[in-house]
Amino acid sequence: MSETYDRGAVEDFGRWREFQPGMWAWIFHKFTGWVLVGYLFTHIAVLSTATANDPTVYTNTLQGLEELLVVRVLEVGLLSVAVFHILNGVRLLFVDLGFGLENQDKSFYASLVVTAAIVVASVPTFLAGV
Repeated sequence: MSETYDRGAVEDFGRWREFQPGMWAWIFHKFTGWVLVGYLFTHIAVLSTATANDPTVYTNTLQGLEELLVVRVLEVGLLSVAVFHILNGVRLLFVDLGFGLENQDKSFYASLVVTAAIVVASVPTFLAGV
């Protein structure tokens, strides 16, 4: 006969509603880090196949990708991921150095606002395909 154990809040999937801004910052930072690592490997794979013996293959590949609207939208997403990851990393650096320990929530929100401002300002350029 098996016994059951109460594992507490570990299996409570509704806990995300109780997360503080610091936990969201940690989750977003990890997520954006993994997205950037995935992009790095994809970028290397595309460039290594596009730089075959013929240099025009590389140019044609990049021009073909830039013509696709979905690629431009993904570039906006990449920009937002990279900017947030950088700003949150700088925020974490200051926190680790002891600056802004009491204002971590405000600095997290500030990094979100600055990221949104940079991305919104950059959207016309990316979508125009310039």
